[in-house]
Amino acid sequence: MTEVSAQNFRERVNVIVSSIPPGRVMTYGQIAGLCGNARAARIVGGIAHYGDPALPWHRVVNKRGGLASGYPGGRVAHKQHLESEGILVDVDFKIDIQRYLWQPE
Repeated sequence: MTEVSAQNFRERVNVIVSSIPPGRVMTYGQIAGLCGNARAARIVGGIAHYGDPALPWHRVVNKRGGLASGYPGGRVAHKQHLESEGILVDVDFKIDIQRYLWQPE
């Protein structure tokens, strides 16, 4: 990925993450696919880890509904943020991905 295309990819990720409504989630791979590279889920994770903390990164989970250990404050903080929006998180730090997955139009 060139520097220009990497910047463009990052900007698209930020736009999508900012549009996830409260109480819903998207996966890293889903976001990567919508940004034009379905195989770039790890890149989306890196953007989340180092990205704008003002974006609702807590609404991004893995494809199995698992929470991120690298989230600021770990999985416990990730769980608290999701639960504050009404998303149920189980004792294994997973959500029901089918119930909460958001598909943008």
